[in-house]
Amino acid sequence: MKKAIVLMVFLGIYNSQAQNHSHAGAKPLHYPNIEGYITLKTDLHIHTVFSDGNVWPTIRVLEALRENLDAISLTEHLEYQPHKDDIPHPDRNRSYELALQEAKAHELLIVHGSEITRSPPMGHNNAVFISDANKLLTDKAEDAFSEAKKQNAFIFWNHPAWYAQNPKGYPILSDFQKKRIAKGELHGIEVINTTDYSEESLALALEQDLTIMATSDIHGLIDWDYTEKGMQRPITLVFAKEKSLESMQEALFEGRTVAVYNSLLVGKAKFLNPLIQASIKVNSAKYIANTQILEVELENVSSSPLLFENQMQYSFYSSSPVFEIPALDKYTLRIKTLEEKQNIDLKLKAIGAFTAPKTSPVISWIIPVDK
Repeated sequence: MKKAIVLMVFLGIYNSQAQNHSHAGAKPLHYPNIEGYITLKTDLHIHTVFSDGNVWPTIRVLEALRENLDAISLTEHLEYQPHKDDIPHPDRNRSYELALQEAKAHELLIVHGSEITRSPPMGHNNAVFISDANKLLTDKAEDAFSEAKKQNAFIFWNHPAWYAQNPKGYPILSDFQKKRIAKGELHGIEVINTTDYSEESLALALEQDLTIMATSDIHGLIDWDYTEKGMQRPITLVFAKEKSLESMQEALFEGRTVAVYNSLLVGKAKFLNPLIQASIKVNSAKYIANTQILEVELENVSSSPLLFENQMQYSFYSSSPVFEIPALDKYTLRIKTLEEKQNIDLKLKAIGAFTAPKTSPVISWIIPVDK
């Protein structure tokens, strides 16, 4: 009887603590489509207990579903298996199979992938859209890349600026990477990995025509590493012709991506600019009565807070030239046009977006004025 009472008290305290444990839950992510393409929200670099992660593959699926992602890839290290004494698995495809089974009842795409893990200068690379991870487990790194190419994999260079591999935090394009690029065995590069944005990696992406990527590289829980810190996981927006593995793969090979981490957006201008333009919806534009001050209600339909700076000839009324439109929220801008206009060309520099190192795009919206 006493044991039962003690247990009930313990459970009561535990439940009370659990209920009082306050943290913000992960929110579904939303980004608009751009003309000609649908926008797929993806995270193609994540880990589970089948390499050096801390969760079961099904948890990764559930996290992605909660965040409204369209595709994930469980890219377990082929060579690095710290949990093998507790979870022995000679089949390197097992993590993918478990995730695929969990996702069957949902619309989440599971991309078959693995991480080829070696010392510099090769470093770490993800091969995604593979058919058999076991065949990538080779003695020679070159053979792993060659096999991945045979499987028509999309291969990207992971965290090239990681300080654990290069103390300067600067990516080094070695002869190894140059050969892989020349042989069609390296197609993309992470410019954002976990919380790190590398301008130097972006410069390499533009110089070598590599697909721009952002990934969480998650090992623990998304809630612990991102959500409870008030952040979203880094994702790659892929602009595909349809929601399918084949279309997504084609888009990655063609470089149709934007890397996103909270308010940071990085990509080539031909994809980043239309994404930002589509992210801002103009709800209304009308003059305040008996004034030449145009009141414009803007709505951010994306999950990224967007920071802008005025680039027009007109100044703002009761607003700084630099302003933020919160994610999935509205903002009223008052513009001193000096005389009444039938329409206005709203020009704003997207300060938190980059098409090249230290280069932010200027986006334009032609806005008709309400009568």
